Amino acid sequence: MEILPKLKKIKGDASFREFYRNKENKSIVVISKKEKLKNLLIYDAINKILIRNKILAPNLLRENYIDNYIEINDFGDQTLLQILKNKKNNKFVIFKKVIKILNNIQSIKDKKVKNFKNKLYKVQEYNNKILFDETKLFCDWYASMKLSKFKYIKFKKKFRLEIRNLLLKLNYKNITFVHRDFHVSNLMYYNKKIAVIDSQDALIGNRAYDLASLIDDVRLKTSNELKEKVFRFYIKTNKKIDLQKFKKDFEILSILRNLKIIGIFMRLAIRDNKKKYLKLIPYAWELINHRIKEQNEFYNLMMILKNNFPKYIR
Repeated sequence: MEILPKLKKIKGDASFREFYRNKENKSIVVISKKEKLKNLLIYDAINKILIRNKILAPNLLRENYIDNYIEINDFGDQTLLQILKNKKNNKFVIFKKVIKILNNIQSIKDKKVKNFKNKLYKVQEYNNKILFDETKLFCDWYASMKLSKFKYIKFKKKFRLEIRNLLLKLNYKNITFVHRDFHVSNLMYYNKKIAVIDSQDALIGNRAYDLASLIDDVRLKTSNELKEKVFRFYIKTNKKIDLQKFKKDFEILSILRNLKIIGIFMRLAIRDNKKKYLKLIPYAWELINHRIKEQNEFYNLMMILKNNFPKYIR
């Protein structure tokens, strides 16, 4: 690609994308040869929906789909993760601002948008099959590496059955716009505002999912007290929520998400040689352990995990 020599490569993420900074244009070039439909075309379509709803997100400046890239706004290098890791900053004040953005995202009613190929894109439903397939990644990539073949076959059967049971206990319908990777690494601090990036996986799903993603974030260690404060603030700003039903959904989705994340991090290490993600797995286990103790309906899952991965109970 002729534009690349002029550009500076910047740090990537867990996807198949590459990112280059164009200082002249104050832009970012996103290159994706694999999964380019999702990483380029759908990414821009979701950004259009966010922008239309007054949420700061990358605007498309130029597209060259044939050559596997798009050019978007540059929101700089400062993520909210970096700001929250600075001990001088008041974490709760920052999280309150993030909850306001989450509330704006959850108020989005648009499900359809024209992409830059002038074709209509409809945001799909985040149904139980997708949630199940995601949680299965724990089985496929982590359990299969950690257990003997005999133990793995037994574990897989019990684990899958219990995940299906938990999914049936979810209360809230799939009617809410879900970013699906809503955590502080995907929120940029730019011109005293918070911008939302990495939204290509957005679906219409359970309203507890993004909150679980934000509060029980494997990349940022926070106290249980702060987690509870942020959760209570969200409830305070959403008075129509049935607290008991919502809390159950929040905890189920947090556990399933962090099981999925353990599977994804193991896959990144084995398949893509991105071993840096392995160091985040112990905290993912900690987050699962914290939530799994909360309610009786997790007893079966807790025993399945404890019997096969005893070290995880800290």
